[in-house]
Amino acid sequence: MILKPARLILALVAVVAIPAFAQNVATVNGKAIPSSRVDQVVKQVVAQGKQADTPQLREAIKKDLIGREVLIQEADKQGYGTRPEVKSQIDNARQSIIINALLADYVKKNPVKDAEIKAEYDKFKAQAGDKEYHARHILVATEAEAKDIIAKLKGGAKFEELAKVSKDGSAANGGDLDWASPASYVKPFSDAMVALKPGQVTQTPVQTQFGYHVIKLEETRPTKLPALEEVKGQVAESLQQKKLAAYRDELMKKAKIQ
Repeated sequence: MILKPARLILALVAVVAIPAFAQNVATVNGKAIPSSRVDQVVKQVVAQGKQADTPQLREAIKKDLIGREVLIQEADKQGYGTRPEVKSQIDNARQSIIINALLADYVKKNPVKDAEIKAEYDKFKAQAGDKEYHARHILVATEAEAKDIIAKLKGGAKFEELAKVSKDGSAANGGDLDWASPASYVKPFSDAMVALKPGQVTQTPVQTQFGYHVIKLEETRPTKLPALEEVKGQVAESLQQKKLAAYRDELMKKAKIQ
């Protein structure tokens, strides 16, 4: 059988169109939805660890994309995209997407190294020290109030009862500050706390930027720190955020801001 030129052209067009059509999962009012969009959404969903790549998931995503296309076409027809408040939101979303791409690329090119993680962990370990302290305190506004509390304690009053007047959240717990390292507190407070023996109370008010403290040391124990491998991910994330902040600050210094 010999095809005439017109039929030959139609046959060739049909052959070429088959793979092109296969690249689209649907068309909505003539607008194609490429299969690559389904692939992209599937990849995002699977990356979150919530679902596996299955035919059911792909069909659900396909239906969602078709529904979105129907809605966006109607919204465009009614001119929602030209509204000032919508355009502003679109601009903000565009900025976020592009900035996230920039920062993701920066992280990829400037990964946190194991040596940096180890150095940061060792630094934290040194700051934490080898001992933790379980203390209570009573925080008041004036030195006179603090001296009055110390006098009452010497007279036999219970620390937990007097702590109800403390000007911070620990008042409800008898002034209990739980276990912490000295580095967790401002220096005047930590200096006074570590000078105490278990069961002792400061004999003079301790002044900080928060007011005047009366401190009681309950007990001490060796510092319990997680192993590096247990917190490696957290340390890496913290260092990564610091690098991104430094990168942003560097760019801001170079920018002409008026």
